[in-house]
Amino acid sequence: MNPPNFKQEAELIFDELVATRRDFHKHPELGFEETRTAGIVAERLNEYGFEVQPGVGQTGVVGLLEGPKAGPTVLLRFDMDGLPIQEETGLPFASQNPGVMHACGHDGHTAMGLGLAKIMSRYQEEMAGTLKFVFQPGEEGLGGAIAMIADGVLDTPKPDVALAMHLWTPEPYGKVRVINGPCMSSSSVFTLTVQGKGGHGAAPHLAIDPVLAAAHIVAALQSIVSRNVNPQDSVVVSIGQLSAGTTFNVIPDKAILKGTVRSYNNDLHRMIYRRILEMATSMAEALNCTATMETIAIVQAVVNAPEPTAVVYQAASKVMGAENIVAKRTMASEDMGFILDEVPGCYFFIGASNEEAGINFPHHHPRFTFDERAMIDGVAVMGEAAANYVMPNGHSNGHR
Repeated sequence: MNPPNFKQEAELIFDELVATRRDFHKHPELGFEETRTAGIVAERLNEYGFEVQPGVGQTGVVGLLEGPKAGPTVLLRFDMDGLPIQEETGLPFASQNPGVMHACGHDGHTAMGLGLAKIMSRYQEEMAGTLKFVFQPGEEGLGGAIAMIADGVLDTPKPDVALAMHLWTPEPYGKVRVINGPCMSSSSVFTLTVQGKGGHGAAPHLAIDPVLAAAHIVAALQSIVSRNVNPQDSVVVSIGQLSAGTTFNVIPDKAILKGTVRSYNNDLHRMIYRRILEMATSMAEALNCTATMETIAIVQAVVNAPEPTAVVYQAASKVMGAENIVAKRTMASEDMGFILDEVPGCYFFIGASNEEAGINFPHHHPRFTFDERAMIDGVAVMGEAAANYVMPNGHSNGHR
């Protein structure tokens, strides 16, 4: 059998990719609630002849496709969960679940995973090695990767390499992002509680105003990136929530600030938190308040390894042309970093926006959608990259 042309294979099943994606989009499920989605995934994988293990990491699904010859195990990861967002796209296949929406492309990821599984099942007898398709729950800040790792997704068989991708509207359809080293940042959340003394708004001298202190803290924290970080390093410190008080004429006794830190370097991340705590406590003390901080580490940086990244670059060049490969990082975060910390691999981005068609809303927006043709690119690039490992005798130049 001739080695597969994954671009042509993906084009042949494009209508099926679209139908599958739209079905998932119409019925989104939040993290660790993906029972319908996981059920469809397991059913399709069984139909394609995979060895299927459901319930990994609660609602995750793992499908193994083993070739007749020995070779590497390649993990291919696809996330399944939606977001707690009320959809406003007006699409004919818009979410039927109030307050839940696929606003990040995971419906497309799951459809692409199933499409590639169908294609690869036809070439099982040509494979030297094993493909481990991983359909992950709870990627949206809920720890789905950790849950699957705890349930043994990186064991029996242990992957030699791991690949994952994301439909990405910051890049137009026809482009692909592939970059060695860090490609997505680590992400953590912090909460600052500023404690003062409540009182009447007409007598501020009898109170200790935590709102005033909180406002100064917000302004002061912006100096960390500009004055404590090397300009050649990338760091984000953002306050996304400030809550205090219940009415206009009462000074509350406390104010609460919540924010996030993003970086590509763990040592730098720790330094940022030290400065946040130092500045918050000092600023609060200067205004007769106190400040305490709690932090939650959500995900670590997604770091691509050199050899798998070279394989993906070659695959993307073949499918989309080297001139359409973009080397960019993003400060967005995702929990594939936990898998890539254990297994060398590559995470890449498939361009999916289309300005002329009005497909240009950012991820997590109520009107988010993507150019569905991008799913062809995603299936083809991932298929080409995986084949470099498990079809070495008839495909590309046989990276092993």
